[in-house]
Order: sequence, then C-alpha cells, then structure tokens
Amino acid sequence: MVFGTTVAAVLGGTAAVVGAPVVLAGIGFTGAGIAVGSYAASMMSAAAVANGGAVAAGSTVAVLQAAGMAGVPAAVNAVLGVSGATVGAVVAAIL
Repeated sequence: MVFGTTVAAVLGGTAAVVGAPVVLAGIGFTGAGIAVGSYAASMMSAAAVANGGAVAAGSTVAVLQAAGMAGVPAAVNAVLGVSGATVGAVVAAIL
C-alpha cells in the first residue's frame, strides 16, 4: 500500500507542476501575450473595465499573464508539487 500511495503522490505532484503551464496556455495566457478571443482576453477586458481602462498591477490577470509569459515561478511550482502530491496520496489512500 505504501508503494501505491508513493506512486500516486509522485504522479499527482508531477501532473500539477506540468499541468499548470498547459492550463495557462489553454485559457489564453501564452508566451506571446493574451490570445485573442480567449477566456484570458475576457478576463482582461472585465478587469480593464472595472479599473477604468487599465489592468491593475498585481491583479489576478496581471499575475497570470506574467506566469504565462515568463513561466510559473519556482516557489509556485513547489506549492503545486506539494499540493498535487498530497491530493494523489489522499486519493490513493481512499481507493
């Protein structure tokens, strides 16, 4: 049982770290900027309207765009890895 839980934890952590950039790109936060017509473009539009025409520095849209352009920071990857590993281990323990 320990082996299965360990494998599930490793897979969960890996999936979270590898999946984050894929999800960011999938919703439109890409290395080339926000994709036209994407969910990210809708978020940016709503944020700009709510803020009088500009996206505020440090807002959710700005942080996600920075991650989409430059990649997910190491500290965030660490948190994603631990979170994914925990979820994987818990699911394996339940099953």
